[in-house]
Amino acid sequence: MPYCDLHLHSVFSDGTDTPERIARLAVDAGLSAAILTDHDTMDGVPRFLAAARTLGLRAMPGLELSADVPGRTVHLLCYGCDAAEPRMADALRRLREGRTERNDEIFRKLARLGCPVTREEAATEAGGDVVGRPHIAAALVRRGFAADKADAFRRFLARGAPAYAERFRLSPETAIEVARGAGGMVALAHPATTGYNVAELERFVSRLADAGLEGLECLYSGHLPRQVEEYVGLAHKFGLVITGGTDYHGTNKPNIRIGVAYGGLHVRDEAFDEIAARLARRNQTFPDEPPAEAGASGEVGADSLTRPR
Repeated sequence: MPYCDLHLHSVFSDGTDTPERIARLAVDAGLSAAILTDHDTMDGVPRFLAAARTLGLRAMPGLELSADVPGRTVHLLCYGCDAAEPRMADALRRLREGRTERNDEIFRKLARLGCPVTREEAATEAGGDVVGRPHIAAALVRRGFAADKADAFRRFLARGAPAYAERFRLSPETAIEVARGAGGMVALAHPATTGYNVAELERFVSRLADAGLEGLECLYSGHLPRQVEEYVGLAHKFGLVITGGTDYHGTNKPNIRIGVAYGGLHVRDEAFDEIAARLARRNQTFPDEPPAEAGASGEVGADSLTRPR
């Protein structure tokens, strides 16, 4: 049975693999489809799509946008967006600038705390131009200021820690509007990490559905079986596409393998097909888009989430 992975990160955000290697790993894992969803950037997408096409892996553009709600950050997976669409391009530019401004503030705070690391050291850990807190954490570990990355986040970089700094993010409604304006479809990523209880999450999903949310990442590497069932029910209630992915980051999350989420669950590629079908109905087409084979209802059901035999 063909499977897909709709949540993957490369060196263009906070992963450790190139887009080309991720495409190869997806094929080696037996997947028929995959989407690269780097944080707040689509710079790695052209390389991923080119590699996927060469390998016969179905793919489409993707990214994961960070959005602010009071007291927390939520993540939105955006599928099929055109990075060159003016408002999307402007949003990605502003997010990139905001990340740089935030990093500079973190470096200043770390220096005042007696733990100086440089932008260059963090960039070396990143192996590319996009530097985030995981790379700063790695630099702290390398310099001996923290025992490991978890220690670096706990003592310095997590929200509320002494070196934490906020950065520019979109509101969820604005992020959805921008992504849809760029031809995309939006799903709420890993709902368990939002910090909402069951009732709060339902109200939040309802609010986002009114704003144009179309999917819910029911299957995720950190979701327990009871949570998967809860989120599938929530997706059905609001008419959302059931999506899933591993949130693969390479060696930055060494216990996660491409294509295999919590408890050995896989995501059937019907989820990819339904996303492609929705985008096609808006006259969005992609070179790697498969023919849609959604069920008679046009929705992907809970049986899209299956355990290997």
